[in-house]
Amino acid sequence: MLEYFTSLNDHNLPYPDTIHPIIVHFVIAMILFAFCCDVIGYFTGRTRLFEVSWWNMFVATIAIFVAIIFGQFEAGLAKPYDLAKSVLNTHTLIGWSLSGIIAAITAWRYVIRKRNPQKLSIYYLGAGLILVLIVGLQVYLGDELVWVYGLHTVPVVEAIKDGILP
Repeated sequence: MLEYFTSLNDHNLPYPDTIHPIIVHFVIAMILFAFCCDVIGYFTGRTRLFEVSWWNMFVATIAIFVAIIFGQFEAGLAKPYDLAKSVLNTHTLIGWSLSGIIAAITAWRYVIRKRNPQKLSIYYLGAGLILVLIVGLQVYLGDELVWVYGLHTVPVVEAIKDGILP
């Protein structure tokens, strides 16, 4: 049974498929949905949406750290070749930065929520927009790693094992 935990499959993973993108997609969805709820709540006066936004940011803050753990683990197993390394390094740097940014924005949101749960600052919405833009860049880099550089895809894993890719 131990051999199943220590051997890598044709995706160069000890489990059937990558877990990082699954968790990351939840984080992306929660952040985008939280921002949409805040904007709609701000402009329509539907302040119940602020509570929805808060809980999405709270869960996203926890989930991004889980996503980073799996991302670091899977990036190490990917054995990135030279062309992919700079994109992977940038993706990693932004990912770690996003964890801090999301935690800080969520903490700010907590303070706003405690002071007056029915009101939201335009500055907070501005920070939310910047967060959405950074998340968009991160999504682009992650897509590039999979769809352009093919990390954890069978042909690329085989090419790396055969020494075709440096």
